[in-house]
Amino acid sequence: MGRGQLRIYLGAAPGVGKTYAMLEEAHRRLARGTDVVVGVVEAHGRARTADLLAGLDEVPRRTMTYRGAEFEEMDLDAVLRRRPEVALVDELAHSNVPGSRNAKRWQDIEELLDAGITVLSTVNIQHLESLNDVVERITGVPQRETVPDEVVRRADQVELVDMTPEALRRRMVHGNVYTREKIDAALGNYFRVGNLTALRELALLWLADKVDDQLDRYRADHHIDDTWEARERVVVALTGGAEGETLIRRAARIAARGRGADLMAVHVMPSDGLVGADPTLLARQRLLVESLGGTYHQVLGEDIPAALIEFARGVNATQLVLGASRRGRLAQLFSRGVALTTMSQAGSMDVHLVPHRQAGRGRTAALGSPLSRHRRIAGFVLALAVPPLLVLAVRLLRDDVSLATGEVLLLATVIAAALAGGMWPALLAAVAGFLLLNWFFTEPIHSFAVNRPENIIALAVFLLVAASVSVVVDTAARRTREAARASADAQNLATVASSMVGNPRPLIGLLERLLETYGLTSVTLLERSTGAPRLPGTQENPSAWSVVACVGERPSLTPAEADVEVPIDDVLALALRGPALPAEDRRVIEAFAAQAALALRQERLAREAASAGTIAEADRMRTALLATVGHDLRTPLAAAKAAVTSLRSDEVRFDADDEAELLATADESLDRLTELITNLLDLSRLQAGVLGVASRPTEAADSIARALAELGEPGRLVTVDLPADLPRVDADPALLERVLVNVVGNALRFSPPDRPPTITAREDDAVVELRVIDHGPGIPEDQRDRVFVPFQRLGDSGTGVGLGLALSRGLTEAMGGTLIPETTPDGGLTMLLAIPIEDEKSASD
Repeated sequence: MGRGQLRIYLGAAPGVGKTYAMLEEAHRRLARGTDVVVGVVEAHGRARTADLLAGLDEVPRRTMTYRGAEFEEMDLDAVLRRRPEVALVDELAHSNVPGSRNAKRWQDIEELLDAGITVLSTVNIQHLESLNDVVERITGVPQRETVPDEVVRRADQVELVDMTPEALRRRMVHGNVYTREKIDAALGNYFRVGNLTALRELALLWLADKVDDQLDRYRADHHIDDTWEARERVVVALTGGAEGETLIRRAARIAARGRGADLMAVHVMPSDGLVGADPTLLARQRLLVESLGGTYHQVLGEDIPAALIEFARGVNATQLVLGASRRGRLAQLFSRGVALTTMSQAGSMDVHLVPHRQAGRGRTAALGSPLSRHRRIAGFVLALAVPPLLVLAVRLLRDDVSLATGEVLLLATVIAAALAGGMWPALLAAVAGFLLLNWFFTEPIHSFAVNRPENIIALAVFLLVAASVSVVVDTAARRTREAARASADAQNLATVASSMVGNPRPLIGLLERLLETYGLTSVTLLERSTGAPRLPGTQENPSAWSVVACVGERPSLTPAEADVEVPIDDVLALALRGPALPAEDRRVIEAFAAQAALALRQERLAREAASAGTIAEADRMRTALLATVGHDLRTPLAAAKAAVTSLRSDEVRFDADDEAELLATADESLDRLTELITNLLDLSRLQAGVLGVASRPTEAADSIARALAELGEPGRLVTVDLPADLPRVDADPALLERVLVNVVGNALRFSPPDRPPTITAREDDAVVELRVIDHGPGIPEDQRDRVFVPFQRLGDSGTGVGLGLALSRGLTEAMGGTLIPETTPDGGLTMLLAIPIEDEKSASD
């Protein structure tokens, strides 16, 4: 039996109708005679969804017990025994209760698919692993249940269940998503229009990427090379020349004309990696591409036009941007060049040939020798001295040496000169050998005249072979030196990259690596002061420059003080002190400089982001404080003042009972005010990290008893169920009591009158777990972390500024514990307070 198919209904948020659409599809298949069963479907109290379950065969769920509570999960074995054609398994990202065969529901689905069962499932975009952090930044709510993207991408069908934010909010108002008491909190938090719009865009873009993957696979499977203009993709070809920025900006303007178009830059380098572009220019151009929202790619290829076309077709590009040829007119007579060749091979792809300042100016070739000055001198000496001496020695030994023998000997001299000094000494040796052969070995002897035609041919062939050998040997020497230099540069850059990964201060790490690599005395990154004029004299003016970062001794305060200055842009410059550096190291150092500028920008952006986050958080706290504390400060003050004013009034006489009631009101109001101020002070100490914690072995039962006593009459209603052998905990008794008062008080406030809260405890893995269980309305799972945000009451209109639980979590974590909300199995909220058990050392003390 083959593998079953997986169909997933993808939604941007809860309530868009994924489960409803899945059930409708199940009924359609059932009407066609397909054997359909429900493995697990969560209706979440939605009547219309529950109605669609009628008529479908449901496999009974399996009840599991975890930490004293009972949970229902899909009975995987029962579904496998039933072997339906189609199984409905809701909530793909669901985490199974610990003790289940698989940790995740998507793993259960994999077993069903392997058994040949087709599965219909659902998932929200916020549960995809790759988008988890993005969704948290948008909504402020972390998603603890995630599913790997690859699981969803492997699905045979992914259907987007879409709904506009306004329509989803109307559906919520009508009570079709959450119960009435949860609507206001949901609309004001997670389900804001901005959040829903962003989540909807994420869902659409993610699905579009999956469709792109499917399209690419289809074109590859069917060997389709033609461009399908399903989406605009603009590819700009970079040579590494100065014209690159012009081409990138032109391509960006072309891409901007089509909404949602992709911009990609590609640089083709030879497969040997030796003759490449300027790495500094490429680094700057890469930054420009990425700042314009594009991506940078680098590919290897000997045939540049073919490599460009292959890349463009591989990404299904619709437009290709090239620069006009930099080759001169004479060179264009012999070769069409990259641009024209690429245009002829582009097929249906649009090709833009962009003029620029470097067009037609020709390419600059590096004519300098790769060999050292001493070797070049030795080569010229060898070319001038050895051929005459060699001919003289041969003539002294024998008079009848043939022309062929002379040619072999002098050709060996040419090769030696090429190996020693390069091409120009070899060519000089070739010309000298030609003249010596003509003078000493061709008739008439001691004359440059040649009587026999075959000798003329022999001399010409010798000169041609000698020149060719000199060029080949020189080219090989150049390639060898370039290969060694490229290998060293690559190793240096790789070392730099590895040193920057994970480095909290990448700029200093980069400068230190540069200092170490080239044995410099100091490396300084200088920045032109704001407002400093860009005049020639400012290079020596210390007031015009400031040191951004430096390593080593004697940092340069101005570019003029440096032994080597590397300008980065109009503002930044890299100043090096130390030994003289070879000219060929300049390119790599310029690449270092470009990376230093990037590292500086990253560090500044990180600091700005951290500062902005702190300011935003402080502003949010201040706004919330003004919005809530003002009311909650005025309320007890007003009540206390009214009571005291009434007691002091001479116009009204109160009996003893009325006076006692007024005094009780004033006392209660002042207690509330004292509690509020105490909580605010403690929260500020927590955030400042100055709250003192004096942990010692503590009996949890004693802390619970004191907390219930502090709660007064309501505390007597709480049921306490503690084991007799509960170990002592390592905690601050006063802080633990404060935490229990806040948590139990919160549970009392939301518990029904006939079902007061319960406190249980158990020992588990070096901690004591205290559970405060209530049976109130509970908190939606995606809102649980928000109850620990100061001044947040999730729509609760009662008194208090939302500090209790925030302070409780902070105090608990200060004692080394955790405070986690859980769902009460039969409805409500359970607060799990885990406190470390006293260690053996403290117990013995």
